[in-house]
Amino acid sequence: MTLQSPYPPVRVTATLEAPLSRWLWLVKWILAIPHYIVLAFLWIAFLVVSVIAFFAVLFTERYPRALFDFNLGVLRWSWRVSYYAYAVMGTDRYPPFSLGPEPGYPARLDVAYPERLSRGLVLVKWWLLAIPHYLVIAFFTGAVHGGWSSIGLTGLLALIAVITLAFTAKYPRDLFDLVVGLNRWVLRVTAYASLMTDEYPPFRLDLGGDEPAAAAPGPG
Repeated sequence: MTLQSPYPPVRVTATLEAPLSRWLWLVKWILAIPHYIVLAFLWIAFLVVSVIAFFAVLFTERYPRALFDFNLGVLRWSWRVSYYAYAVMGTDRYPPFSLGPEPGYPARLDVAYPERLSRGLVLVKWWLLAIPHYLVIAFFTGAVHGGWSSIGLTGLLALIAVITLAFTAKYPRDLFDLVVGLNRWVLRVTAYASLMTDEYPPFRLDLGGDEPAAAAPGPG
């Protein structure tokens, strides 16, 4: 039988490319500045679209497909840029300026379109129900300030990985799996809090570049 992801609504996958430049990571964050400028405007639009979608779900139980596709595109674009420039730095390929899926790029994201969404959940999931996750991902991303946490666990681990790359010419695979897992958690929560799914994200760190598959049930 076909194995299914343990969190089917959101699929985050990534490929660690090799060889990677030992020193390009020092300037990737500068090279990505054009993306940051575009994304600043896209995220403003993302927030506006999310408010419109909130009322659409509240009155119709549907997330308008065009709005959903736009917000998914913003998440995809953001994931590709963060993967390249600072959150993982697992590729030297410059991210495309695109809202589309870009299946050939090493960082990929997909969110299943929901045919129906709960009117009741739309009132509480983005703030009340997601609070436990917010506390966790604040530590991952550096929203909690003070000491090393001011740059975030994800950023710190990615920095350790590329410093290792500079001296050994290899990106540590275990660190890659961990950093991608942390980013996967953040993206799952972002999709949920953005009203794109009603399925609550698991409190689980799924490591690696591929989504884990649930084991097929045994006999009996």
